[in-house]
Amino acid sequence: MTDDAQRRKGMAFRALHDDGTFVMPNPWDVGSALALQAAGFPALATTSSGFAFTLGRDDGGASLDEVVGHARAVAAATEVPLSVDLEHGHGRAPQAAAEAVAKVADAGAVGGSIEDFDPDDNALYEPGFAAERVAAAADLARSLDLPFTLTARAENHIRGNPDLDDTIARLRAYEEAGADVLFAPGLRDSAEVARVCEAVSKPVNVLAFPGMTVAALAAAGARRISVGGALAWVALDALTTAAARIRDEGTFEPLAVGVRPSELLRD
Repeated sequence: MTDDAQRRKGMAFRALHDDGTFVMPNPWDVGSALALQAAGFPALATTSSGFAFTLGRDDGGASLDEVVGHARAVAAATEVPLSVDLEHGHGRAPQAAAEAVAKVADAGAVGGSIEDFDPDDNALYEPGFAAERVAAAADLARSLDLPFTLTARAENHIRGNPDLDDTIARLRAYEEAGADVLFAPGLRDSAEVARVCEAVSKPVNVLAFPGMTVAALAAAGARRISVGGALAWVALDALTTAAARIRDEGTFEPLAVGVRPSELLRD
């Protein structure tokens, strides 16, 4: 990818956050990225859990080098902007978060997210320290010669602490620290989404769950909607269901599908 091409992707990604609401689904490999691009989505984001599963590991099991390689492959194969799930930055120190941003930007990504959960301690970072980590990542992102959209994640609601007031306080601190987009995965309804969106001034990403709709989330103020690893699990469910029928019924009817991979590949 040329610098100009990546710069154009970065500008396009920034522009998507200016108004309206868009869906940014999460591929787990290059093939699924091409399928989602062919479906017409304007941007993509990697999924830490989905990618780790392609390696036969649990969420959090991929190394930073593996994440960077994955990002490089997806960015090179697609024409739409790519944001990367960087988890906690693959290191506790603020500099680790900054270095993670630098590495995926070098790989062709134009966005990335940093979360406030430390997997080594199995605990949320103290809010002030978490904000320092966001600030370091934001400073690095601003130093790049292309637009890079940094998302800061408050993990309360998926880490056993569904305290909306604390989540909002954290997101406000991350906004002050320089994050471009704010994200609290695990908000369960439009009322919670609306409270978050009303409390901050930066664009808010929402993790979608069954029962939610784009229209309702847009009305609540969400600017961006992602799905995490859910599409990977939908694909896995289809695979295991079809395989079970082949095993148990002796039929190959589940293999009669209409998608042709060649139709998803660009010239």
